[in-house]
Amino acid sequence: MKRPNDPIIEIKNLKTYLGGSWVHKDVNLTVNRGEILGIVGGSGSGKTTLLREMLCLTPVASGSIRIFNEEVVNASRKVLLSVQRRWGVLFQQNALFSSLTLLENVAFPLKEHTELDATSINDLALLKILMAGLSADAAVKYPSELSGGMQKRAGLARAIVLDPELIFLDEPTAGLDPNTAAEFDELILNLQSTMGLTIVMITHDLDSLWRVTNRVAFLGEGKVLCVDPMSKLVKNPNPMIQAFFSGPRGRVAEESYQHGGQDHGN
Repeated sequence: MKRPNDPIIEIKNLKTYLGGSWVHKDVNLTVNRGEILGIVGGSGSGKTTLLREMLCLTPVASGSIRIFNEEVVNASRKVLLSVQRRWGVLFQQNALFSSLTLLENVAFPLKEHTELDATSINDLALLKILMAGLSADAAVKYPSELSGGMQKRAGLARAIVLDPELIFLDEPTAGLDPNTAAEFDELILNLQSTMGLTIVMITHDLDSLWRVTNRVAFLGEGKVLCVDPMSKLVKNPNPMIQAFFSGPRGRVAEESYQHGGQDHGN
């Protein structure tokens, strides 16, 4: 029986060697079912590399990554496909096909991974477009005809079209103005609640970290230095963590959510 706090991702003793240097020296991290986990760290700390390793896009030097209790490091194509069908991904640049309409973009995974008929595929794709906060009118538009915020929602609609248990978000609010970013955060929270999603999110957006995450993992020195709710993480005495959060933007974000009581880790 699956319990709410069951690990959905378990990373142990992960080491990564890229470009002549060690990116990860000993990464250990657990993502629990149903939580929203943020991953942060300074430039070069290996956040994106870690995401790519979880997605099986970048090889590791050694260590273990178990997702849905399946070892994905050096896994067979069959095992990888069975695991990948259970997750969705929103890439930083959205990765939409420019030659396809929004509806065709969202429908693409259904055509690839199901045997549904064309009508059912279009109906399901349209449903996910609506769930992502876009109008039915937008379905016939091409990515170039959509605003940045609409493109993010389109990418998210495609990420959830196969009803995944887990979604990965790479800088989901990058390039969005503060109001649009706040609306996108609310969308993430709503989808997480209604679909029972587990979410792993890489972001530099301090407001998003306070607004949506249950816990945040801080990468530094080739490992995970700390995993805590934001309210505890910002008080961690580690100099690297203090330097990351102690700037003006960090203080403004913290004060805003202390007054608003928005920290989901408590």
